[in-house]
Amino acid sequence: PPGRRVQSSKLGPTPPRLLTEEEFQLQGEVETRKALAELRSFCQSPQFSAWSTVSRIQSPKRFADFVGGASHVTPNEVSAHEREFGLESLSIDEELFEEDDDDEEEENISDSSGG
Repeated sequence: PPGRRVQSSKLGPTPPRLLTEEEFQLQGEVETRKALAELRSFCQSPQFSAWSTVSRIQSPKRFADFVGGASHVTPNEVSAHEREFGLESLSIDEELFEEDDDDEEEENISDSSGG
């Protein structure tokens, strides 16, 4: 039947191409900017209930600044994010995964000497 042929061509043997690290980060930035712009424009629209929203958020002034065009993150948050998720931390994570087997052996040695 023709229905089956269509389905099998969709589920072809070639898996989808995975994004590179750069493509992943770029797509994240693009989509985040787009979503923030949508959020900002919705918050400026007449159907947005400003008072009920402001009554539920921790930093009303910061939210108002964001709706007015300010950044959604502070410089402190940016540097904290860089420290935790920047390029340096990525290479550290890779090293941890590469040395996984060695770490287990070292833990066993320290456990036996400690006991």
